[in-house]
Amino acid sequence: MIDIRHRISDSATAQTNNGLDKGHHMSKRAKLAQDMEFPPEIEQPNVYPLSWHRGTEKMEEIYEASLREFWDPMALPWDTFDVSKYSWEEREAIAYWWTILSVFDASAPPVFAGAFIKTYEDHEEDAVRRCFFSVTKDEQNHEQVCGLAITKLLEHPDPITYEPKTDLGKRLQKNAKWLYYNGARYWDGYKAAVPKYSLAVLFSSFLMGEMGAATIFHQMAAGAKEPVFEAAFRNIGRDEGRHMAICLTLMQRDYPKISDEDKATVTKQIRAGYLFLSAVLFEPPEEFWDIPSDFIENQRAGEAVAREAGFFVPEYEAKKENWRKAMLNLKSVLDKYDIPFPAIPEVGIDGQEVTDIDMEDIIPVF
Repeated sequence: MIDIRHRISDSATAQTNNGLDKGHHMSKRAKLAQDMEFPPEIEQPNVYPLSWHRGTEKMEEIYEASLREFWDPMALPWDTFDVSKYSWEEREAIAYWWTILSVFDASAPPVFAGAFIKTYEDHEEDAVRRCFFSVTKDEQNHEQVCGLAITKLLEHPDPITYEPKTDLGKRLQKNAKWLYYNGARYWDGYKAAVPKYSLAVLFSSFLMGEMGAATIFHQMAAGAKEPVFEAAFRNIGRDEGRHMAICLTLMQRDYPKISDEDKATVTKQIRAGYLFLSAVLFEPPEEFWDIPSDFIENQRAGEAVAREAGFFVPEYEAKKENWRKAMLNLKSVLDKYDIPFPAIPEVGIDGQEVTDIDMEDIIPVF
């Protein structure tokens, strides 16, 4: 017993001494001030040194608008949404649409949080940092709406561990699992890509997502039968329009001096973004998304049931036209800066062929 105590004591003493040695070593390294009048330059990227430069007045206006227009998802009229009037098949079909949206909107808070950090490390203007903070805050609201809708419809807090009540529900849950699996792959790609690229490249990716989102949410608001969904879509669409203004303002500031290398990257990003976002705005291309052969069939069946229940989902041709218009709007922006637009043959847009889409080199947009 005495031997064991001695061993414990000796071990603790050794650890303490080791810690003191390390601390002593660290304090020695930290004593630069003893030998230098001023500290060395801070290695970048780093959030320090801090500054509060202002220059782009439009960003100040957008940030002020974000404060005026902020809203609370919990304050929406959820009490008017009586799920009992829908069948379980209808509830599962509508919840599936919100699940598709959650792959994108519910992952957006960490995506924009990463970009928000980058604005600090790149020592962006104060208003630019605040605007990206506001986007992160907005996207958190959008995530909450997805979760609140799914939870109310399914009486369960997530679509993956929920036990489906119908055959369609089982098929749609399989789809949901594949959607989240693909989302996880692209999240890994995003984390690897963000440090490698300039904010100018990121803006193009974000703008593409916002243009597509603004289109669909305004349509969903106009077609919504449930007051809570109409209010949610209206608020989300307004947010996305403001996010679009942030990207456009920064592009106007930075793109006149964008490098040829960044132009080439933007072209690839647009093509990759089309393929990625098609899962929510159109249909997921099977050559890009890792999905089973019955995925599209299951999704179309779910959308048909949701429409029959009164939940507005655009038909195939309407989705295609929406996507085409969003791409043409984006093309008109990039044309101003002589940035080649990629071919999007799926919606009838000619352009530069982009075939070498590598997830390690692109920034998936959410």
